[in-house]
Amino acid sequence: MTAKIIDGKAIARQLRENVKVQVDKRAAAGKSRPGLATVLVGNRVDSAAYVKSKQKACAEMGIESFGFNLPETVSQEELEKLVKKLNADPKVNGILVQLPLPAHLDEECVLQLIDITKDVDGFSPLNLGRLAQKGREPAFVPCTPYGCIYLLEQSGVAIEGANAVVLGRSNIVGMPAALLLIERNATVTVCHSRTRNLPDVVREADIVIAAIGRAEMVRGDWIKPGAAVIDVGINRKDDPSTERGYRLVGDVNYAEAVKVAGWITPVPGGVGPMTIAMLMNNTLRGAEMQDG
Repeated sequence: MTAKIIDGKAIARQLRENVKVQVDKRAAAGKSRPGLATVLVGNRVDSAAYVKSKQKACAEMGIESFGFNLPETVSQEELEKLVKKLNADPKVNGILVQLPLPAHLDEECVLQLIDITKDVDGFSPLNLGRLAQKGREPAFVPCTPYGCIYLLEQSGVAIEGANAVVLGRSNIVGMPAALLLIERNATVTVCHSRTRNLPDVVREADIVIAAIGRAEMVRGDWIKPGAAVIDVGINRKDDPSTERGYRLVGDVNYAEAVKVAGWITPVPGGVGPMTIAMLMNNTLRGAEMQDG
């Protein structure tokens, strides 16, 4: 058996095109274009690169982009003042505070302060809490787990009634992914560093979402034949044969798993492109929610 490759680039491209069409329709109808505010604190190279890619995506889809670069030494009070200002600004439909923040800042307080109807990252405790409660809908869910579910659905993977295993329990990926699977009537096991007999647990899964942050940890013989494997991990692996001296790999040993799984996402080119596409979709949704 050779798995069907889930092409995250192609699926994300289609979603981005759909968002652009809807944004242009809004503009043609005389409505404001959606607006995304990005807040970057300090000068972390990776954070700056992420923010730049989000701003570039906004430009490609006709979404207004408002960038705020704050010094590493910004005070909690100054940061919270900016968030309150953005909450009150009708041109801003989504607020994204790039994480992680410097150690002297209270990340939790900042996230709690963001208006839940502008929390396009889905990190607000209120939105995450609603996701965890049956019958209550969050305004937004985090973009990466949302992207994982979207990839499964677009690929025709049956979620209802499936046994699903989520590797990792972070607030950003693992737990929201588990909750989204439960919402779609899967039976879910969340695994972590203290899970006993981990390979045996994974072997029972019809769906595996790997977000544990360890390069190629999930081996091919862990995978149930025909299972759907969504690999969220992105790790550097030394490779002297490449120009950079390393290559990017996921949390799943792709070369082994692709021979066993029914569906699998590559790294790169799988989940990664979906995150920004979902962010743009959430920003559009924020504008539509706030129209009324």
